[in-house]
Amino acid sequence: MGKIDKIPSKPGKLMDNVSHAAAPEPQLAEPRLFNRELSWLAFNQRVLEEASNPKHPLLERVRFLSISANNLDEFFMVRVAGLKAHQKLGVEELSEDGLTVAQQLTAIVAVADQLVTSQHDVWAELQVLLAAASMRVVGDEPLDEEAEAWLDQQFREQIFPVLTPQAIDPAHPFPFIPNRGLSLIFELKKGRNSVRELIMAPSTLPRFIRIPGPTGRYIALETLIRRKTGYLFPKYDVLRGGAFRIIRDSDIEVEEEAEDLVRYFRTAIKRRRRGRVVRLELEPGIEEELEGVVLEGLNAHESIISETRGFLGMIDLNQLVEEDRPDLKFPPFTPRFPERIREHGGDCFAAIREKDLLVHHPYESFEVVVAFIQQAAADPDVIAIKQTLYRAGKQSAIMKALIDAAEAGKSVTAVIELKARFDEEQNLVWANALERAGVQVVYGFMEWKTHAKVSMVVRREEKGYRTYCHFGTGNYHPVTARIYTDLSYFTANPVTGRDAAKLLNYITGYLEPRNLKQLVISPAGLRTELIKLIDAEIASAKAGKPSGVWSKLNSLVDPIIIEKLYEASAAGVPIDLVVRGICCLRPGVPGMSENIYVKSIVGRFLEHARMWAFANGHELPHAAAKVYISSADWMPRNFDRRIEYMLPIENPTVHAQLIDQVMVANLIDNEQSWRLNSDGTYARLQPKPGQDFNLHDYFMSNPSLSGRGQALKKGRKVPKLRFHRGR
Repeated sequence: MGKIDKIPSKPGKLMDNVSHAAAPEPQLAEPRLFNRELSWLAFNQRVLEEASNPKHPLLERVRFLSISANNLDEFFMVRVAGLKAHQKLGVEELSEDGLTVAQQLTAIVAVADQLVTSQHDVWAELQVLLAAASMRVVGDEPLDEEAEAWLDQQFREQIFPVLTPQAIDPAHPFPFIPNRGLSLIFELKKGRNSVRELIMAPSTLPRFIRIPGPTGRYIALETLIRRKTGYLFPKYDVLRGGAFRIIRDSDIEVEEEAEDLVRYFRTAIKRRRRGRVVRLELEPGIEEELEGVVLEGLNAHESIISETRGFLGMIDLNQLVEEDRPDLKFPPFTPRFPERIREHGGDCFAAIREKDLLVHHPYESFEVVVAFIQQAAADPDVIAIKQTLYRAGKQSAIMKALIDAAEAGKSVTAVIELKARFDEEQNLVWANALERAGVQVVYGFMEWKTHAKVSMVVRREEKGYRTYCHFGTGNYHPVTARIYTDLSYFTANPVTGRDAAKLLNYITGYLEPRNLKQLVISPAGLRTELIKLIDAEIASAKAGKPSGVWSKLNSLVDPIIIEKLYEASAAGVPIDLVVRGICCLRPGVPGMSENIYVKSIVGRFLEHARMWAFANGHELPHAAAKVYISSADWMPRNFDRRIEYMLPIENPTVHAQLIDQVMVANLIDNEQSWRLNSDGTYARLQPKPGQDFNLHDYFMSNPSLSGRGQALKKGRKVPKLRFHRGR
């Protein structure tokens, strides 16, 4: 076992010999918190910045652009939709930073429009680079005769039969357009007669069509439709027209009076498809009268209207990434299967019995989690399996294993969370399949989401029944497990097993757990326990003892925890936070948060693991520090409206792997890190030559946490980093 070099013990150690633009002079002024929505938009701006990062291969930059567009869509579908609903209802509650709903919406629209403009600037830049790499998206320019002939045939045989031009007049009501639907509206003239026609781009057709040839030439579906209007509208002249795209309210709120949760969600999913239009994106220059027709037809007068220059719906750019150009993508990476399980001939239970096991995804394969459940399903000595399932994807080997286990006569319980946003429909499908196989399916609490990721296997052994547990910081999802960094912790500790059983019984039977020895859960007391831990660090600092808080999160929003961190900072506790996304805490303000440093990491993988450490009277990192993993971010919803867990890591080996490797590597990354300034802006860290450290590259080169220690012992080359102390 080895550490990733040493790091300074003073606050601000994350700066570590990097140069960056000087932050504005911090001033102590209200509000004490950043706005949640604007902080999220700042995160998505950092995602977009990766599309301009020359260190990334070209098609990966296109992928980042697509991701930023998808993120923005979902932001409007949920967060902005919620604010618009509050505005319509006249809700006057202020946000934590003191803004009214109307003020928030005004600020959001301004920042979102700037973000969209930046997206189009990036796309223009990428198109030039793609063309230089023999890939391009063609527009209305003439093509060679062979390509034109192929496009003509492709349109007539493959596209035209699927399109449905619809007249817009009193006899033809405006059609329903689905969420994220792209459409074209035309005004046509034939002699003295004029008519308006609308064509929806069917979601069943690809947005981009590849033109045959050795180079990657693509044409967007709407561009091809425009090129073929003569075939679509024979004997008509196209006077004017334009494209538009809509975003609908797609959130589902559970009503307390719902008697049957499954039936309610089936109805709600259908209702969501017809949610009100929240955002209308228009091509520039679309004629005012045609815009009025669209607004009237969609009943979208109260929606947020955005005139977007260039390409609408950049989420679809991900289709270009499928081009077979490995030279324009990240080098392939194959996760390593944990060596200790290999040493036991693939026997997960034997490996876990020997010693607790930590697996670091995606550097180590998610297949170990699948193998754990599959072995449990096939083992005749396993009598029971219990598991929570938040997001599992469409192709799930874990679901298949649970079905096999039930059909083999084992007692299998699956907690399916129907309220997992945008996965509700798929989770209903899995619930039906599991129930048909004899799995006891439970949907958890009506008002709370079950977000904890826990599996429990009970096995008959020589000395009685033994419980094996898996705790994850991420979802049991085979696709996201390849691109999200998460932690899997396996243990056969009987104390942990009893706590896990109490947690699962709480979810399935509302039996409030008592006398938990290790697990801390929400909404019962996770926030309270965190406050106690921070208070202990405050007491250490006041007593002149070493103190410190390290935390890695996706989001930091909870005002109670933030105020407690401010209190700790004022007491002299050094606090280092790695917060990937939303952060409402204002760091670096004299008298309030000068001892708090916040950074965000955005790169090849999505940082998703949640873990934190408390100095416990010693300089971090230290073997006596209190270290935890969790399924929860520090947000009100995680503390008050979700079933979450926080688990202390007491096994010395796993403790060292987490604090000396995973946490330290996150803290010292300076290639993919952004510092949060006291004014709310983020500045990318700029490492000095020879002092760069890339978290993702490091763990891809050293995928096994235990193997990393072995690499040090064998004298293999490990990055050497030097740091200075202080800010």
